[in-house]
Amino acid sequence: MNEAAYDRFLHIDTCGINNGIYQSSHYNRYEPTPYLALEELLKHYHINENDTIVDFGCGLGRVGIFLHNKTNASVLGIDLNEQFIKKAIKNRDNYCKKFRKKEENIQFLCCLAEDYAIQPNENKFYFFNPFSLPIFMKALHHIMRSTEERKRPVDVILYYPTIDYLDYLNRSTPFEKVMEIPIPAINEKIWNERFIIYRLT
Repeated sequence: MNEAAYDRFLHIDTCGINNGIYQSSHYNRYEPTPYLALEELLKHYHINENDTIVDFGCGLGRVGIFLHNKTNASVLGIDLNEQFIKKAIKNRDNYCKKFRKKEENIQFLCCLAEDYAIQPNENKFYFFNPFSLPIFMKALHHIMRSTEERKRPVDVILYYPTIDYLDYLNRSTPFEKVMEIPIPAINEKIWNERFIIYRLT
């Protein structure tokens, strides 16, 4: 299915690129992860109903709704753009109505990433370059601190990762790279079109 067809199937509206209105230069514009890439992720990376995924910079909610549909994992999307969150909640409601899913398993929250308190059940964290390195560092610090409070393995899932993100993870954190997933249909043209997954055990 193409992007529009997948949106129609899920009863959501997430196509197109939205610049958003951000008060900080540290936050990047919203751009949805391609469905093609998300399908490729699930071919190689296991997610199930026992997982809880946090999508930083969730925009209109595509990643969370798609992953819930395919895996029944619980999802939480975070974005600082209030209009995006309102649209994500509308998308969630339409999706849940069609598929008879429980709304409480898909949540969207308007807040700054650096202010979000990681919950002890959250174990997978998704980033599609939503913000600058300093914000990323703060988010990772919160994730690492949460594992000290409740010991558990956690994964950081990066899509289209920046060199800054990778350098910081490799040089300055205890996370270890466990998987790299290129997107075959796109990767031939754009070298960085891939997922890289880091794990802290």
